[in-house]
Amino acid sequence: MADEPSLGELGRLIQALRGDIRDDMAQINARLDRMVSTDVYTVEKAGLVKEIADLAKDVEALAAQRSQDAERVTQTRRWMVASVIIPLVGIVLPLIMMLRGAGA
Repeated sequence: MADEPSLGELGRLIQALRGDIRDDMAQINARLDRMVSTDVYTVEKAGLVKEIADLAKDVEALAAQRSQDAERVTQTRRWMVASVIIPLVGIVLPLIMMLRGAGA
C-alpha cells in the first residue's frame, strides 16, 4: 500500500492539474484575442482585391496614355519632315546648285 498516493497528494495533484488547465486556457484565449474574425478578414480581403483592381485599371490607363503620347510625337515628327524640312530642302538645294553653277 506504499505505492498508493494519499488523499492529500491526490488533492495537490488535482489542484496542480487544474492550474495547468487554467494556464493553458488563458494562453488559448490570449491567442484568440489576437486573431481576426472571419467577417473582418473577408471585408479586408474584398477591399484589398478592389484596390488591386483599381490600381490595375490605373496602370492600363497610364499605358494607353503613354502610347497615345508616343503616337502624337511620331505624328509631329512626320509633320515636321513633310511640311517643313522637305520644302525647305526643295528651296535651299536649287539655290546651292545655282550658286555652285554660277561660281564655276
